Amino acid sequence: MHVIQRGNNRQTLFTSDQDIAAYANWLTEGAIKFDLRVHGWVFMTNHVHLLVTPMHHDSVSRIMQYLGRLYVRYFNYSYLISAIPQPSLRI
Repeated sequence: MHVIQRGNNRQTLFTSDQDIAAYANWLTEGAIKFDLRVHGWVFMTNHVHLLVTPMHHDSVSRIMQYLGRLYVRYFNYSYLISAIPQPSLRI
């Protein structure tokens, strides 16, 4: 199965080797946790391609949710991004 994950509005997902390493680490953990075989991957700056075989009907959806929750939190914290829009000050 070919899976693609993109950044929100195709925004950048990875800005450093550390970002890729964090995602790859959680991909490995999630594959074990959710019984998913990962055969290949390509990490691009704004998206990821995965070639996987799920061992259960929900393996893919569960790992993608797992990766999203962990990586979004990591990325937002690392780059001080807030999900809450800040009001602009007008003087």
